[in-house]
Amino acid sequence: MEIVILAVVIALVAVGLISGLVVSSRKKKQLPPPPPSSTPTITTPPEPRVGEEAETPSDEARRTIDEVSLPDAEAPVDGAPVAEAPAPPALEIPEPTEGRLVRLRTRLARSQNSLGKGLLTLLSRDNLDEDTWEEIEDTLLTADVGVTPTQELVERLRERVRVLGTRTPEELRALLREELITLLGPDLDREVRTEGGAETPGVVMVVGVNGTGKTTTTGKLARVLVADGRSVVLGAADTFRAAAADQLQTWGERVGARTVRGPEGGDPASIAFDAVKEGIAEGADVVLIDTAGRLHTKTGLMDELGKVKRVVEKHGPLDEILLVLDATTGQNGLVQARVFAEVVDITGIVLTKLDGTAKGGIVVAVQRELGVPVKLIGLGEGADDLAPFEPGAFVDALIGD
Repeated sequence: MEIVILAVVIALVAVGLISGLVVSSRKKKQLPPPPPSSTPTITTPPEPRVGEEAETPSDEARRTIDEVSLPDAEAPVDGAPVAEAPAPPALEIPEPTEGRLVRLRTRLARSQNSLGKGLLTLLSRDNLDEDTWEEIEDTLLTADVGVTPTQELVERLRERVRVLGTRTPEELRALLREELITLLGPDLDREVRTEGGAETPGVVMVVGVNGTGKTTTTGKLARVLVADGRSVVLGAADTFRAAAADQLQTWGERVGARTVRGPEGGDPASIAFDAVKEGIAEGADVVLIDTAGRLHTKTGLMDELGKVKRVVEKHGPLDEILLVLDATTGQNGLVQARVFAEVVDITGIVLTKLDGTAKGGIVVAVQRELGVPVKLIGLGEGADDLAPFEPGAFVDALIGD
């Protein structure tokens, strides 16, 4: 009996132990997570380096906000000036054309003294014998006046000196001045025609051999026209010389003239046509077309120049075709002039580099050769050194006051 009671007790104890374990396990599963610590975690900022200030938590928050609102730029600093976009370069104001040659006569006189002064010295001799007259002829020929004009001038001088009978310095100077002006053709029309039609701008084509200053002359002529209150469009039809279009565009930008250009090596006639088209669309007063400085000995290139002229004339007649010649080339310039005149109808001549030569007689020779007037002369490398040709002012620069 005792054994049975003991077994029952043991069984009851075992059941109790098992129930306790189950209840304990359930209680562990139902327990909530421990509450967070009430003590904050403090992160110590790094020690600032020499010359820097430690960043406070408020600074950190403000910096973060600024970075979010200005992701691609630095935060503006209170009181700091705001950078402004650079202003476009101011347009240059060219010198007025009226009396420009008179203002530049001193520069011209410095390089031409050997001609005018030499003639006055020879004419002032006590005895004007045949040897003296031959020296006068040589002086004129050396200055590239040309054989026929020289003979005409000497003959007139000899006759007038013989008739007058007196040769004071003042009389000789007045006599020489009068005869030289007559030789230059004072009655020739030297106006650069840029009027155009009722609905079309004036169109000027500039031609010449490489090295004569053709592109520079085109840019300077734009300045002359702008100084006279005209609006100008430039056509960069010289597509064969590297940087010619860039050079012309730079000239135009200085005075506010737009440049129509195409790819290097492109069709010059097409660019010239587009330049006139743009000039018409914009209501410009004048279109200046700079053509390639083609060699006058290459027939194919000269034929292309004729093509440019024909294409441009589809818009209307050309008002001017200016031939640019280098005054320092002398008689060789006349050879160039003849060939160009056979291809296009030259209406006027521009003589460049006249300040660097004593061969001012080329003015007379080229006019006689082509039968067209010298309309403009270049007296230096300055932007405003292109001047309308005035026979009286030119002769005064030759022989002095």
